[in-house]
Amino acid sequence: MTRDEVDYAPSQESKERFPEIPREQFERSVILIEPDGAVFFGAEAVVRSLRCRSSQKWLAWSYDHAPGFAPVSESLYKIIACNRRFASAITRLLWGDDVRPPTYFIARRWFLRTVGLIFLIAFVSLWVQIDGLIGSNGITPVGEFLPAVRAQFGDRAWSILPTLCWFNSSDAFLHFLCGGGVALSLLLIFGIAPALSLVGLVVFYLSLAIAGQTFLSFQWDILLLEIGFLSIFLAPWQLWPKRGLDPPVSRAALFLLKLLLFKLMVMSGMVKLTSGDDSWLNLSALDYHYWSQPLPTVIGWWADQSSEWFKKFSVAFCLVVEIIVPLFIWAPRRPRLLACGLLVFLQIMIAATGNYCFFNLLTIALCLMLIDDATWRRKNATVVDRRYRISDRLSIYAAVVVLVLTLPLNARLIYSAFKPEVEWPRLLGSIYARIDAFRIVNGYGLFRVMTKDRREIVIEGSADGIDWKPYEFKWKPGDVMRAPGWCAPHQPRLDWQMWFAALSSYRQNPWFVQTLISLLHGKPEVAALFARNPFPQSPPQYVRATFYRYRFTTVQEHRETGAWWKRTELGEYLPSVSLEDVR
Repeated sequence: MTRDEVDYAPSQESKERFPEIPREQFERSVILIEPDGAVFFGAEAVVRSLRCRSSQKWLAWSYDHAPGFAPVSESLYKIIACNRRFASAITRLLWGDDVRPPTYFIARRWFLRTVGLIFLIAFVSLWVQIDGLIGSNGITPVGEFLPAVRAQFGDRAWSILPTLCWFNSSDAFLHFLCGGGVALSLLLIFGIAPALSLVGLVVFYLSLAIAGQTFLSFQWDILLLEIGFLSIFLAPWQLWPKRGLDPPVSRAALFLLKLLLFKLMVMSGMVKLTSGDDSWLNLSALDYHYWSQPLPTVIGWWADQSSEWFKKFSVAFCLVVEIIVPLFIWAPRRPRLLACGLLVFLQIMIAATGNYCFFNLLTIALCLMLIDDATWRRKNATVVDRRYRISDRLSIYAAVVVLVLTLPLNARLIYSAFKPEVEWPRLLGSIYARIDAFRIVNGYGLFRVMTKDRREIVIEGSADGIDWKPYEFKWKPGDVMRAPGWCAPHQPRLDWQMWFAALSSYRQNPWFVQTLISLLHGKPEVAALFARNPFPQSPPQYVRATFYRYRFTTVQEHRETGAWWKRTELGEYLPSVSLEDVR
């Protein structure tokens, strides 16, 4: 920490050089001898030796002026000095062999590459389905949505819905945003203009998230935007950063990203306990989760067959990792690395049993910022002086400003997970309402209440009203003989929305009615969102939606029938309609 400002020598060599210092003093404590001959011992020697670092000068000031600081620090020093072996063992247990302040140059490099990769996945995933979702011939065209908003809110619409699509909402511009996002993602992956690339990525994805309406309102969409925004202050403001010449890592930006990981995990865990859902408290949530989640995998089917004790243990493990383990994000190296490993393991298990798009990748990316350079190199990391450019300083100052402004909001969001019924203070609530549209400070919490029933909507079309053919989805359960598949990190957004539609009536999901109208019109962009179009030549004359209850089969049922699902018809979700009925 003192770098070249202080020379160090073992006491055995120094006894003869400084005979004026009693020999027994060398055995009791560290000694600081300043150029003017002043001598200091113990804790005072430590704090005065750190005055060469501007960030540590407060220690010496506190020792001289703060009441109680000097006697307390000397008492603590004496305790350690009398128990050096024990203190050394505890230090090695918590920090390992390298006890210097951790640096995060390697972690930053890989974190930014991972964020670029996730942005690439998100943009490509949306690009292949954007025409059918919000294109001019899609389910909810953005070209119709934005004018309707402006007609209702006037000039306020710009601040309510901050999107570049106000300037152009054509299909070509939507494709430009997706293609531009892909290009910027590649720049970030290869480390070219990382900070500027992140600015463009956040602007482009926010524009698409606003334009996407209900189809881009998922928690991983806002998490990606919040991570992207905070990463701007972590990334180097250089055109092409070179290894060995890395600009300093902003401690404020690092703290914000760690705080985001802490907030994400703790809120996700606490909302489960404060929701009032008994399945989390009695550890029975996994009796339902594997088969009731939106898009399960085949491993989820096998996990559902596991014994009851293992499911209860898994729920308890999940709650501990989400609520207790995040506390060790702020711990010394080894507990922090253990927390990192447990958080990553939980995300891998979640990803194995369910398709949660790029959500698990985002969480794992945040965990990378828990691994300091000494861990990556598997040996003592070297301390290197880093040059502070004007752009670096401005980025660091900006991160401090963001930290000061958002810390009260993040604290209130975390508190809301513990006390959801408590209202926000008026000032904080007003500030949060103003910046909420930009998705840069968000609350989280998946599966607050466990869904204990699985109802699926099966859409069917008919040319004559008698013979009905189903529109099979690409990933959503439909055919009971089809095994649950993997689509993550891709997100089939219509398939996901169908899961939410089944939780309420079609009257509460106008986009669902628009989907059926699009099928009646035979829009190829919407039909392409399904696994196959049962009416390739001409659109159906009638469409309807039927409600079914789905449940995983047991191992024995699967062996006997080959089916992965069993279902029971519940009745109509939407009765048969034609274009004439729509008119």
